[in-house]
Amino acid sequence: MKVDILVLAVHPDDAELSCSGTIAKHIQLGKKVALVDFTAGELGTRGTAEIRLNEAEDSKKILKLVARENLGFRDGFFKNDEAHQLELIRIIRKYQPEIVLANAIEDRHPDHGRAALLSDEACFYSGLRMIKTIDQEQDQPAWRPKNVFHYIQDRYIEPDFVVDITPHWETKVASIRAYKSQFFDPNSPEPASYISSAEFMDFVEARSREMGHKIGTKYGEGFTKTKTIAVKDLFEVL
Repeated sequence: MKVDILVLAVHPDDAELSCSGTIAKHIQLGKKVALVDFTAGELGTRGTAEIRLNEAEDSKKILKLVARENLGFRDGFFKNDEAHQLELIRIIRKYQPEIVLANAIEDRHPDHGRAALLSDEACFYSGLRMIKTIDQEQDQPAWRPKNVFHYIQDRYIEPDFVVDITPHWETKVASIRAYKSQFFDPNSPEPASYISSAEFMDFVEARSREMGHKIGTKYGEGFTKTKTIAVKDLFEVL
């Protein structure tokens, strides 16, 4: 299945918190978007791996993704090594995206930066025909995305560009709320966590407002780039 955008996220809910408005916007524009989670987030303070996988499926329906899968990497202990690279190369070649959205290049959670580097390197190696991968018993052709962009997560990173997500704010919130085990619920018997307070959702909105403010809109999502973007003419840049 070829898609326009492949979103890579080390934990279920990473993409929802950071770029679900951008996902919803491009799906409304007719683009095909798939999302691949590296882990089930089994080290999270609240919920279980099974619960989070079910919540990820609920979010998939809200966002109208064409596909979502989980690679089953070990939360907290996956490595940027040959085995993980090859599995991710297989995924990139399977979906043949033009654009990849990946974790923040540096963040509070050490998994995020490590996943960003893993994603960057896999996208490059995926374009090398001498690296062999097989999917459904068939050899895969080499494929390299045109661009890899990194969404911004907990820590502030100055964006290279911001996407206006104002019309898709409610969809973003709904996709986050799909993770009932993780976020604020005054009736939950689960222990408190960094992301489970009501104040954390205030932060998510404040960050989106801050990004939106940069481009003169109500809500936005910021991204960093890994290479210089080619512009055909100045009227492409708003």
